[in-house]
Amino acid sequence: MDKIAVLIPCYNEEKTIEKVVDDFKQALPEAKIYVYNNNSSDDTVKKAQQAGALVRNEYMQGKGNVIRRMFREIDAQCYIMVDGDDTYPAENAREMADLVLQKNVDMVVGDRLSSTYFTENKRPFHNFGNSFVRNSINFLFKNNIKDIMTGYRAFSYEFVKTFPVLSKGFEIETEMSIHAIDKNMQIENVVIDYRDRPAGSESKLNTYSDGMRVLKTIARLYRIYAPVKFFGFISLLLALISLAFFWPVFVGYLQQGTVQKFPTLIVCGFTMIAAIQSFFAGLQLQSAVQKNRQDFEMNLNRVADEKKHLLQTQE
Repeated sequence: MDKIAVLIPCYNEEKTIEKVVDDFKQALPEAKIYVYNNNSSDDTVKKAQQAGALVRNEYMQGKGNVIRRMFREIDAQCYIMVDGDDTYPAENAREMADLVLQKNVDMVVGDRLSSTYFTENKRPFHNFGNSFVRNSINFLFKNNIKDIMTGYRAFSYEFVKTFPVLSKGFEIETEMSIHAIDKNMQIENVVIDYRDRPAGSESKLNTYSDGMRVLKTIARLYRIYAPVKFFGFISLLLALISLAFFWPVFVGYLQQGTVQKFPTLIVCGFTMIAAIQSFFAGLQLQSAVQKNRQDFEMNLNRVADEKKHLLQTQE
């Protein structure tokens, strides 16, 4: 088991990967640095090897797929995950690692949005998107993570080995954040000085398609992790629609003694039934969520024991 493992997912980062590896070798000389190549067509692999990184490959395209491979293959007391585009400073790595190793923090978030991101970033819609996602998740899940979509994080062994990677692309950071909140894992924010990509280096993030994937991920995880609130909202909406259309029918019945709009009355009845079904579906799914959290805690204990065993075998 490594003490610190630096994990760098890469796709066509030949212009920056060598510097990123060198910077983290200086910041964390005791760390092992792994570059996971994701079908790069340039000299990313060659440059990473020249810099002294351990290079491995993930052939399924997408950042989420790369992270799943990294988390599955690497055992470490502390993981530092960083993009290979030289936008994140290695100088903060020691502070982030110490929070994991000395204070048992499960996830340390490299917070760009509290420092230089809005001035350094040259893509205006990304500024709005990052703020919107952060505010939405913190509102829905009642937390205060400062930067939801940052690619610079530190993790404990327990987090990495109990995190079910379901996302395939750039929405993976959103999934990590929501998972940590829902499972009551210890989270800390560290403010970092973000810098924009150097000239000639291009972002692989598609503003619109990846943005839609992130929003879909938020909705999906809210449905999974908070079914009572999700289906309760749908239930309330359906009930209000039913009552809004039922009221004129009811008033007409009181005034004339007969129902004038039977089709409307029937639709209102079915809509109210759907509202009731949605409410009870949320209650049933909430029981499943509670059972899942209990199972997670038992699995967390098993992983903690596994970590102790790995450390003992090294001594």
